[in-house]
Amino acid sequence: MTRHLDSTLPEPLLESLCQNGLDALPQALTILLNLAMQAERQKYLGLQPYERSSERHDYANGFKDKTVTSRVGELKVSVPQVRSSAFYPSALEKGLRSERALKLAIAEMYVQGVSTRKVAAITEALCGVEVSSTQVSRAAAEMDAVLTSWRNRPLEGFPYLYLDARYESVRLEGAVQKAAVLIAVGVDRAGKRQILGVSVSLSEHEVHWREFLSSLVKRGLSGVRLVVSDAHEGLKAARCAVFGGVPWQRCQFHLQQNAQAYVLRQEKKAEVAGDIRAVFSAPCRQEAEALLSRTVAKYRPSMPKLADWMEANVPESLTVFSFPEAHRRLLRTTNGLERVNKEVRRRTRVATLFPSEASCLRLVSAILMEISEEWETGKAYLLLED
Repeated sequence: MTRHLDSTLPEPLLESLCQNGLDALPQALTILLNLAMQAERQKYLGLQPYERSSERHDYANGFKDKTVTSRVGELKVSVPQVRSSAFYPSALEKGLRSERALKLAIAEMYVQGVSTRKVAAITEALCGVEVSSTQVSRAAAEMDAVLTSWRNRPLEGFPYLYLDARYESVRLEGAVQKAAVLIAVGVDRAGKRQILGVSVSLSEHEVHWREFLSSLVKRGLSGVRLVVSDAHEGLKAARCAVFGGVPWQRCQFHLQQNAQAYVLRQEKKAEVAGDIRAVFSAPCRQEAEALLSRTVAKYRPSMPKLADWMEANVPESLTVFSFPEAHRRLLRTTNGLERVNKEVRRRTRVATLFPSEASCLRLVSAILMEISEEWETGKAYLLLED
């Protein structure tokens, strides 16, 4: 029989919260979480309790008790069940995945003896319980199965592909090294973004990028009309090998930053940046190229190295003019992916130092999986025509 949960906080519990403060928080959170999960099941079924309809999606089928370890202690919740389909409340799962991965990353440091007192204190605060190597291994295996499945899921057509890399500190054989974290974001035919893949490795840059891009193609990535990225040499070589016939848009934001290295006089930096932005803001490629020629001629007498660099590099950022005008603003740079990296950085800096590449990949994957799921349920990033 279906159990109906009380939808209000009992007066004794309210009194307990007033008198005991945070000590009564686990009980209050348990009730609120139960209510959120029950509301999600009702929304999934499309009916209110005891309501009858021929259009119902499924039938409520009671509750299953589950103990969840949280920052405020263990919560004994009642997970709503349905009769014949796969339903699991996101109120319980969503948001816990990356927190669980963060716990594992820090716990591995603690268990492997590479942590400090501060890391040990964070582990206890986050996990709420003492962590053993066996518990870490078991939890890591369960999480890795979910994350590996997500990273290896089949792909389809994605007209636009964004690529970028960032770095995390990883301990290897007693030494701290920088591991490259490669991320690929695609815009599908419905105009929505998805995080297509992520890879973490200490290997040589070009080899890592080539393996990563090849893995996307093996998973079914097709229909790519434009690749947007910075001009990393390793990425450039790998991109030419895997997506040789696909046009490339060099990130305009990064190109403007690169140009500053050729401007020795501080008072000239703003002027140079403004001239490059003017080229990018031209209404069409023909006018952009004409303005670029005039800009190169302007700087050749006083800054010949800058002029030569602009002449060779700025055209790589003009590919976007070959695409619909309504898309250009979002195709000019990798700024959208930079914001993703910023969120990853905000979440990973708590761990400070990862004990292994696998630990880093676990946490980053969990964060990216959450972000990608949010994109899928949100509005379109671009409006694409057939």
